[in-house]
Amino acid sequence: MRGYGPTDDSGRLGSAEISRLMEVRVQVVQDSADVSTVGARWSLARRLAGYGAALSMALYLAVKVVWIAAGLSGDAPDGYGTADWVLLNVVTVVMAATGIALGLALAQPWGRRLAAGPVIFFSWAGAGFLVPMLPYVMISSLLGGGSGSAAQGEEAFIAIGFAGMAVGLAVALPIYLRERWPRPFLGRAGDGPAHSSALVTAAMAVAAGLGLLWWSWALGGTLGLDPASRGQLELNDRLLSGSSGLWALLGAWSVWTLTRGRPARLRRWVPMTLAFGASGSLFAWSGWKLPMVILRPGGFVTGEYTAVAIVEHALGIAVGLALLAAVLRSARGHDARGGGCTPADAA
Repeated sequence: MRGYGPTDDSGRLGSAEISRLMEVRVQVVQDSADVSTVGARWSLARRLAGYGAALSMALYLAVKVVWIAAGLSGDAPDGYGTADWVLLNVVTVVMAATGIALGLALAQPWGRRLAAGPVIFFSWAGAGFLVPMLPYVMISSLLGGGSGSAAQGEEAFIAIGFAGMAVGLAVALPIYLRERWPRPFLGRAGDGPAHSSALVTAAMAVAAGLGLLWWSWALGGTLGLDPASRGQLELNDRLLSGSSGLWALLGAWSVWTLTRGRPARLRRWVPMTLAFGASGSLFAWSGWKLPMVILRPGGFVTGEYTAVAIVEHALGIAVGLALLAAVLRSARGHDARGGGCTPADAA
């Protein structure tokens, strides 16, 4: 039928219309390439950081394998039974092997073809566990929070493993996410309509509350602490508490920025990156400490009342997951205005 579209008498597209459609398609492809491109130097930095993270964690893995062998031969440290020592180190071996695989996935091309769900979860938990430790390590070394003796042998391998993996993730992971899912990191915080929910607001409030509680312990507060343990808190304990508090507060602020769109002129990648790392920190550290509080391997003692510690870390796990859900929802909403696939969609 004539007159209802750019067709000829046979109902087929004419050559001029086909040419215009091809031009539009080429432009769309070029625009997508421009959005996902970060530059050769950033891609090189991602690869080097990913390989460095994997190599560093391999040193940590080697120490843990040696410790398992020593435990099986009856040479477990004082305070640990053979079963407790071996089980604890088997868990960390699995974590180390996962870290090595993650580093390689961030560095190599096949990493961008992996399913989004596992990549996001393991990178989120790994980065949340290690990256927030970097400020603590630097401040602790400056203030003399360590034992004062130079790390040697196994301790040096462990220190290199943690530090190398943390630095590698801090560099490689944001570049990887920006390359694979570019649009949620582009623009300003105020772009598009703000969207929140009662659950997200409650999660932000709890994160802020935990952050203030942990900061109070870092500054000498005693609310919730067991009187029998107050005198045993050392500088490192207070620095760790302050670091945890800082990242909890950053998580609350960054998710508030993403869901409320304020400050509107702030580059969007700033709250996206901080929210991803801070929510992972809440989840990973609370997920590690909660079993320690309940099972008490090697006579583990927490500074808080046991009930306080259980509630505190259960809330940390739940809030970390809720904040991650808010980040993914924000990424989906932002990307829907620009086209493309988000980690939330792919997961």
